[in-house]
Amino acid sequence: MDQQGIFQKRIFMTTVGVILCAIAVGFFKCSQFGVDPFQCFAQGIWGHFFQTEISYGSYYTILSGIMLVLDLFIARSSMGAATLVNMFLTGYVVDFACMVISRFSPNPDLPARIIFLAVGVLVMCFASSLYMTSNLGVSVYDAIPIVIAEKRKLPFKFVRIGCDLFCVIIGTVTGLLPGIGTLITAFFMGPLIVFFNHSFSEPFLFGKKTEFTSDE
Repeated sequence: MDQQGIFQKRIFMTTVGVILCAIAVGFFKCSQFGVDPFQCFAQGIWGHFFQTEISYGSYYTILSGIMLVLDLFIARSSMGAATLVNMFLTGYVVDFACMVISRFSPNPDLPARIIFLAVGVLVMCFASSLYMTSNLGVSVYDAIPIVIAEKRKLPFKFVRIGCDLFCVIIGTVTGLLPGIGTLITAFFMGPLIVFFNHSFSEPFLFGKKTEFTSDE
């Protein structure tokens, strides 16, 4: 495939990946089983130190900005259009997804919440695989395990698990107890992202499977 065709696929994968990732967060919130590890980290610190001083939306934007500056020093190659789209679009899509899901299921019972959680996990991992593989930039948090895996020559899935567990620990210490959804994503997001990389995202973009030692 020519470079123009590949670039068009990358744009498509980035756009769909960011939107699906935000929709997945909506399913997480509606499942009431806990948020993803980075949200556990962010909301835990906000609730413990800044809740009476600043709104969560403003705090999250500032936190993302600080992490963006850090990423520009240590993970510049992972920054791109998708990074900014994640920062400024995700919140609105999450709100919209929650509104739609709540309209169809305003008081979900336990089986519905379990389904929401399963959908959230799978969609988030699939979405993360799409926009990571497109290589047009990743979220300010996703860049960290990527650069650690690349620089240290470590398997990405294990680095991701380590970063996610660190976030969960910080969130727990600052008062936000993780739910089962938090723990599931902490242990399984890395391996599932790698699975979707090899089974769909890389073949879709390049036309054949390719192996990356950092992902194994």
